[in-house]
Amino acid sequence: MAGIEYSALGFDELDDLSASAYGQAVRLGRFEHEAIAARLGLSAPEVERAEQTLRHLRLLQPMPGEPTALVPVGPDAAAADLVGAAERQVRDLQQAITEVRAKLLSLTPLYFEGRRERNRLEAFDLIADAALVQSMIDERRQLCRSEVLMIQPGGPRPSQVLPAAREAAQELLERGVRMRTLYQHTARSDLPTSAYVRDVTAAGAEIRTADELIDRLFIYDREIAFLPERTSCGDQPPGAAVVREPTLVSFLCQVFDYLWDSATPFEPDTGKAPTTGDDVKHSILRLMSKGYKDEMVARRLGMSVRTCRRHIAEITEELEATSRFQAGFNVARSGMLDGLLAEQHVSPPEPAGR
Repeated sequence: MAGIEYSALGFDELDDLSASAYGQAVRLGRFEHEAIAARLGLSAPEVERAEQTLRHLRLLQPMPGEPTALVPVGPDAAAADLVGAAERQVRDLQQAITEVRAKLLSLTPLYFEGRRERNRLEAFDLIADAALVQSMIDERRQLCRSEVLMIQPGGPRPSQVLPAAREAAQELLERGVRMRTLYQHTARSDLPTSAYVRDVTAAGAEIRTADELIDRLFIYDREIAFLPERTSCGDQPPGAAVVREPTLVSFLCQVFDYLWDSATPFEPDTGKAPTTGDDVKHSILRLMSKGYKDEMVARRLGMSVRTCRRHIAEITEELEATSRFQAGFNVARSGMLDGLLAEQHVSPPEPAGR
């Protein structure tokens, strides 16, 4: 064996002198000291050493019926006699190794199933109890260290929730936490929402609006995200999916950043931003050009159908059109939407890990 000493395994090493002595013993039919010494020109001690080596290697064995005489044995028989026990031990050890490996590998499905379940539980929590969800959000807000990202679709905020939202935002901002929130353009025309935005932006919050948004989303410290539950029971408020898996949270942050970059700053006390009417009209024009009905336009822009139809009527009148079809034709011919889309173009985010 390369790299292993024979003596470490209990075997003598066959040297050239012993091999020559073995060859002479085969020719003579037995190991004769004087004859071998004469033929090979060896001294008595050298012949004695060769004999001991050959006996240890099982190449010389006593003649049956005459124990003092040593006769040469074929190499195959000697090898079987010498290493047979060791080979049996190796086979037994290999069998034991195979059995142990098989027993351990039989646990592989159990391991991956357990790991999958653990990852699922650690990565997601689906909580149907809205009160518990609010408690978890409150806790994350109190533990938040650096940043809060929020998407609040659906137009104006309900006036009854604004006092608590104002207090929570001011507490975060006083601790140095960056706070960014996205609303829809339709929130600009609501006085209570504008008053809330005026107060929190004065304290350091950043708020922008867009024509359309994805569903409600809260992200704390880019580590944990809250998404609304898709199915709720009856009139009960929906629960939430709590996402902790880093790759998914990172992707949600990229989606937020993409929407944020294409949104318009909400600054109630300045004239820097386009007027609410222009933002809303642009959004309605874009959706009308896609063939959406009034109800779908209203839902996507977070306004009532009645308000949406009032805006559509104003747009139709401004375009000197007598129908939605003619209004759409006039918009396409004027190129109004082409310029708007070019101004708002932002490359979409790619999934995390690419």
